[in-house]
Amino acid sequence: MINKIKQLTESAFDEIVEIRRHIHKNPELSFKEHKTSAYIKSVLTGWGIPFTEDIADTGIVVLLEGNNPSSKTIALRADFDALPITEENEVDYCSVNNGVMHACGHDAHTASMLGALNILNTLKDEWKGTIKFVFQPAEEMLPGGAQQMIKEGVLENPKVEKMIGQHVFPDLEVGKVGFCSGKYMASTDELHITINGKGGHAALPEKYNNPLLAAAKLILDLESSFVKDKELPSVLAIGFIEGLGSTNVIPDKVKLKGTLRAMDEDFRATAHKRMQEIAKEVANSYNLEIDFDIRKGYPSLVNDIALTENAIVLAKEYLGTENVIDLPIRMTAEDFAYYSHQVPSCFYRLGTRNEQKGIVHGLHTSKFNIDEESLKIGMGLMAYLAIKN
Repeated sequence: MINKIKQLTESAFDEIVEIRRHIHKNPELSFKEHKTSAYIKSVLTGWGIPFTEDIADTGIVVLLEGNNPSSKTIALRADFDALPITEENEVDYCSVNNGVMHACGHDAHTASMLGALNILNTLKDEWKGTIKFVFQPAEEMLPGGAQQMIKEGVLENPKVEKMIGQHVFPDLEVGKVGFCSGKYMASTDELHITINGKGGHAALPEKYNNPLLAAAKLILDLESSFVKDKELPSVLAIGFIEGLGSTNVIPDKVKLKGTLRAMDEDFRATAHKRMQEIAKEVANSYNLEIDFDIRKGYPSLVNDIALTENAIVLAKEYLGTENVIDLPIRMTAEDFAYYSHQVPSCFYRLGTRNEQKGIVHGLHTSKFNIDEESLKIGMGLMAYLAIKN
């Protein structure tokens, strides 16, 4: 089976590269991926593969049945939205949509899964069960497409028993993949804080209540509280402060923005309460008001241990032991996490780096690109994992 899949990846490679480049050249932002969705559907139609459309607006689902379809149902997922970044690569397939770029590899995710679908459709008399291919919009923007697709029943009819997703990884050289069992990626919450004081002339302190002082105290108290607590990995960071005063002007209000990342949902809930308590203490101390708005984002991503350990064994069979890497936890976030809280899931990394070709730039940067040889592994390994798990 491995040899058959690898032969089919070679046969499909040129077409999958063409698909990836088309998607890369025509990126669309989250919740606006109408042309991308239409293109994916045109590819499926050209292959004679039926699909269900308009899930979470632009999402698409394909059901592929092998022998004894009711014996198991496993789902594969790929996202297809882009980022608000101006591309600086000098390639023929550079983005034609100014200020929008596939800087996170979702073009490669979608092309790889289309390749896996094509391979498995060719081999459907040689594997058992049902495979559900989930083409998901809007991974990059809250509330995320995964949550909406789940609400609209993507994990039902037939009921998904296991789910697999892959993500490009420019830190890992092409030819390799990486896995992490158990807790893998962090939850993400946005912090939007407004401190309401009383502004005035800086030379007349008796007439104002400086919200900048409270802002400074709040930042330091939050930092101090979370630095002390390192039993569980977490990140609290304030990345934005706006006062709009001047050398002799004290503003009425200060705005702060930041993020909370956590690997544990119980810790996350406790942290929310703690931040609110700290804000209340600072507000009381400075005799002003603090509006502390926590906008909940994606949950932490947990890779099912049994499924992931089996996927590691299968990956070593497919690629060789030396090409399968153990990965540490990451404090970045992914809305695939929603699936991982519903069904046993495995989210792994696909190496795309090639220093000789100058393909070394990180995710979410204007010069991010992939070594397209990784698409062979992307589609082939995904196909193998789907039929063997």
